[in-house]
This record gives sequence, C-alpha cells and structure tokens, in this order.
Amino acid sequence: MADLSQIREHMEIIGADGVHLGTVDRVEGERIKLVKADSGMAHTGHHHFIPGGLVAEVEGDQVRLSANGDVAASLFEEEESGEAIG
Repeated sequence: MADLSQIREHMEIIGADGVHLGTVDRVEGERIKLVKADSGMAHTGHHHFIPGGLVAEVEGDQVRLSANGDVAASLFEEEESGEAIG
C-alpha cells in the first residue's frame, strides 16, 4: 500500500487500466473519500470511499490503484452504510 499521507484534495483517482474513477475529497483513516459530484463509474448523489489498500502509487496529481477500474468500482463503500456497493 502506498503512503496515504501523500494524497491531497482534488487528485484524480484512476484504475490500473487508466480508467477515471473519481476525485479525492479527503483521506479519512484508511479510506479515501471521493467528491460526491465525481464518483466516476459508481452512481452519484452521495460520497463513496475507496479502501486505502487499493492504492498502488501516488504520482503528480494522480492516485493509481492496483485494480482495474471496474473491479475497484465494485469495492467502493457508500457513506450511509459503509458497505461495498458492488
């Protein structure tokens, strides 16, 4: 897992395959909270979280995940329930 302290607000989150998944709102503990209006492949209307363990690297203004976009999106957690949506 990459160092989550390097992740900043408004960084782009992309899958290992280069697919845009969302934009960072902030890091909360071991999860990355996405901006509500940009949850990429997931449905919008509320915040989603990505487990920090999926982060492969942080470079420039991008957070690259170790999983392809479709797999990573299935592991998103919803704000209300804290459960995966996939």
